[in-house]
Amino acid sequence: MTSTFNFLVILLILLNFRLLSSSRLTPCIHILMMQAVILTCVTWLTHQSNMDIRLMILLGVNIALKAIAMPWMLSRVAHKTAISRELDPIVGYTASLIIGAFLLGFSVLISRPLYLSHTVVETLFLPVSLFTMFSGLFMTIARKKAITQVLGYMVMENGIYTFGMAMAIQEPFIVELSVLLDVFVAVLIMGVAIFHISREFDHMDTDRLSVLRDL
Repeated sequence: MTSTFNFLVILLILLNFRLLSSSRLTPCIHILMMQAVILTCVTWLTHQSNMDIRLMILLGVNIALKAIAMPWMLSRVAHKTAISRELDPIVGYTASLIIGAFLLGFSVLISRPLYLSHTVVETLFLPVSLFTMFSGLFMTIARKKAITQVLGYMVMENGIYTFGMAMAIQEPFIVELSVLLDVFVAVLIMGVAIFHISREFDHMDTDRLSVLRDL
């Protein structure tokens, strides 16, 4: 179990760095799908000893929404708006990788006081959860395209979800399920908004929307 767990966690770290360094939208969506599957597998490995039907349902819903429904919605929006990549981010991709390395180190540093033997199985789980959260937050700040910012929001939520699963002694099934549904609805609304922004203004750069003025 330990070797499999460590492999998945290291793969998740590499995927986060790939997200930070990629300008193409389709690979980023595919990485988001892989990330959701990996996080679900890691959660299952962590909670094997107290696995029950409620947790199995939650993991199934997590896969259905985060690995299938939400990436499909983003792909549809990207196709309809004819957006394939982000060429002019606020923070460049090389700089994003460097910042990502600092975020990983910072995640390891601040996670040390949170190591509780009765709630955390593996020492890599918490810092990687925090790193995923910070990576998603950074993407929402450092990118201009609205659809890329939505992608960052979903990555950040993946980290928040995983952090909660890592720290939970007893899984709050209803709370976690409601959060998943809230995220699904939020992404649906943002997808519709992105489509209408692109149709009305013929671009997806959120910084350019600041020039709008009330008539």
